[in-house]
Formats: sequence, C-alpha cells, structure tokens
Amino acid sequence: MTKLRIAMVAGEASGDILGAGLIQAIKKRYPHAVFYGIGGDLMCAQGFDSVVPMDKLSVMGLVEVLGRLPELLSIRKKLSNSLIDNPPDLFVGIDAPDFNLKLEHQLKAVGIATVHYVSPSVWAWKKKRIYKIKESTDLVLALFPFEAQHYKPTKQNVVFVGHPLADLIANDSRLLEARAHFDIADTTKVIALLPGSRGSELKYLAEPFLQAAELLQKKYPDILFLLPAANTKRKESLKELLGEKFSGLNVRLLLNQSRESMAAADAILIASGTATLEATLLKKPMVVVYKMASLTYAIYSRMIKTPYISLPNILAGEKLVPEVLQGDVTPARLAAELEKTLQDKAYQALLDKRFTEINQQLKLDADERAADAVISLLQQRGILTCNQ
Repeated sequence: MTKLRIAMVAGEASGDILGAGLIQAIKKRYPHAVFYGIGGDLMCAQGFDSVVPMDKLSVMGLVEVLGRLPELLSIRKKLSNSLIDNPPDLFVGIDAPDFNLKLEHQLKAVGIATVHYVSPSVWAWKKKRIYKIKESTDLVLALFPFEAQHYKPTKQNVVFVGHPLADLIANDSRLLEARAHFDIADTTKVIALLPGSRGSELKYLAEPFLQAAELLQKKYPDILFLLPAANTKRKESLKELLGEKFSGLNVRLLLNQSRESMAAADAILIASGTATLEATLLKKPMVVVYKMASLTYAIYSRMIKTPYISLPNILAGEKLVPEVLQGDVTPARLAAELEKTLQDKAYQALLDKRFTEINQQLKLDADERAADAVISLLQQRGILTCNQ
C-alpha cells in the first residue's frame, strides 16, 4: 500500500498544537502516513519532518512583517516549488492565512487537495476574503460554531470541529493540582503574567505587565506572580529584563508551563490571542491586552468590524472580560483592572457560568472530527478508498 503523504504548515504555537493533534488522529487510522512541511516541537514529536523552523513564520503585525517579507516570500516560494514538483496527497495550512492561503491557491491550481485548518477571521475583517478562500482551499476546518455561516455566499465546504484545547484541558487532571505542582499555598494570591510568545508582543507588553505587577505588590506584599516563557530564547530575554529593572518583584520565571501557570492563578494578565481561550477553558478571570506598532494598529483598527478583540468576548457575544488596547495600556490601568477582577465575587461566579457554557460548545473531540473531515475529503478525491 502506498504511504499517505500529507504536507502541513503551522506558523505559531497554537497551530503546532492543532497540527500535532491532527497528525496523531490520522496516524491512528493510517500508522504509516508521512507528514512534513513546517511545524513546531509538538508536531515533530509526532514524527513530523519540519524543513524550516516554525519560528521563521512567527511574525505579528503589518509593519513587523515588512522587515521579514523577503525571507517569508523566499520560504513560501521554495516550499511551493518543492510541493508542486513532488505533490503530496494533501496539503493542510494551519492558521497563518497570510502565508498559507497563497500557498494553498498555488497548490490547488495544480490539482493538490488543500485544507485550511482554523477559519480566517472573516467575521472580524476582510469579509471579501471568503472568495479567495474558496479559490484556494477544498475544505475549511472551523474551530468555533458561528463561523460556517459567513461562508454561505461561496458555498464553501466548512466543517465545525470544535477546539482541541477544550478536550486537552478537560482531560488533563494535573491542572487541578497546579498549585501543588508549583508548591504554592492555597491562601496565596497568584497572578499569571502572559505577555505573549512572539518577540514583538514582549517588546510592547513585557514591561507594562511587570510594572503593573509592581503596583499590585505594593498593595498586596504577599502576592505571587508566575511568568511562563514560551521558549529558551524568550526566557533569557525576560530573565535579563527582570534582573535589570524588576529584581524586587516576587515573580517566578518559568520555561513553558503557561497552562499550568494559568491553572494555578487567581487571575491572569494576558496578551490577546489563543492563550485567552485556554484561560477561558480553565474558567479564570483575566484582563486581555492588545498592543502593537502604532501604524499597524491604526490600519487594523479601521479594518476590524467586531466590537471585541478577545476570544472569550467574541465567543460569548458580550463583554465578559476587560480589554485594554493600545494607548490605554499603562501599568496603572492594568493593575486597576486586575484588582477589580480579583475582588468581585459575583463577577467571578458569572464568569464561571459563562465559561462553562463556552467549554461545552467547544469540547467535541476536535482532533478526531478534524481527521474524519480530512479523510472524507481524501475519499471524495479518490486518493483513499473507503476500505483503506
């Protein structure tokens, strides 16, 4: 039997999680399937062959991309040429739409089956992108229940699979013992600080987050802060910053362990992104922060059509958690929002109820559903038979 060959591209940590789960689910059915392209450590742990380090694609913002654009275009061109010369049975682009949709378009044009995993945020901005998506991909795997309706004008093949994080977090009993894992007393107030995994996020958010922590520590001397770094490089940068400017702060700098840090926390100060979904699924109060280059923000803010930027608020359809944006990102504002979140018991109870509802919507065994949809596409294309 010919081995199933699937090429994939993930551009950041959240995509790495999705890719690893999909690989694992497909391998249950096709143990000898081969996976290659661009991915992170989790995908590689499942046997994925990454031809370029995933960090090369992890860039946020319009202005920030410009300096890396020649390199990114070169990576995409080389990968496209390689896949066209030696076609895989399927290509899966995981999020990173600015990189992946063009690549998918090129591959679909020569007859390669294409899947885009994670619906681009057409409901928030660039609504006309649905036509490009239809031209570029045979199947969209959507993580959230409201997304499919936005593709009706093009009759796009969309499958809502739920979110793998809902399954991962629900099944991880260790998170219930996160405080014991860090040897933290139940009576200690704990704030998790998550200024983001990208270098550009740390540039704008690390210092305001730590300055807000200093303000809170002055009022609550026994408070503890957990600061998980996404990788060794980020940890070294944060360690240097702490040593230079925040040596008196009661903070534990950790390598990875962001989910454990959030599980142990009473509240979370967090950059807008996928980590806010993890915080939601952990049912934790949070303050969501968004800041980038001024020019990038000026452009984005005119394009975005939704009233909210954070996933918990978007999923709830209401403002459940505070969002602090751009010019409002000051240590005093962040500290004040966190303090309110910590003190309001009625608000905490409301969050617990609403976050439980969101969890139930998304906990659908997403990895298996995504694998089912991918295999169904391959069968429709005649690449797999129902008996294989």
